[in-house]
Amino acid sequence: MTISQLARKHKLSRTTLLYYDQLGLLKPSGRMMNGYRLYRPADDERLRQICVYRQTGLKLAEIQGLLDKPKKELAAALERQLYELGEQIEALRRRQALIVEMLKDRRLLEKVSIMNRETWTRLLRASGFTDADMQRWHRDFEAADPEYHQRFLEFLCIPQEEIVTIREWSRGRISHS
Repeated sequence: MTISQLARKHKLSRTTLLYYDQLGLLKPSGRMMNGYRLYRPADDERLRQICVYRQTGLKLAEIQGLLDKPKKELAAALERQLYELGEQIEALRRRQALIVEMLKDRRLLEKVSIMNRETWTRLLRASGFTDADMQRWHRDFEAADPEYHQRFLEFLCIPQEEIVTIREWSRGRISHS
């Protein structure tokens, strides 16, 4: 198939495929008599893989290094990407919370679909949790995975000084009021 046919099939521009060729990411299998690039089914499959990896957010240089490597290297790269996305999402949630705080309208948290302390507490209470159950939940969470407990509290858009207090009483260092 020609470069235009392959590009159309994968909903990419011809220029993108020329760029991939320039990078050595996707070389044509050959050339036709008229000099047009010729792509075989294996090239089509390689481009399909490239497209899937791009959808995960992997960079082209990283994709190039992964295409012909063992699956365990792909798994490690995807896991790194997953953690990076989580960090980016958390950073964006913190930015949303800061904007809501600056606007002085906590109701906006619900409008932008941010899980917050109020919504989380309401869900726990609807599930039958008492204050003592919630305190025990925090203590257990802090004991099991302090770093993730911190990140979860940040995810709930709780201000940092309150997070410090919650974690301190979760560790039994101060009494819960």
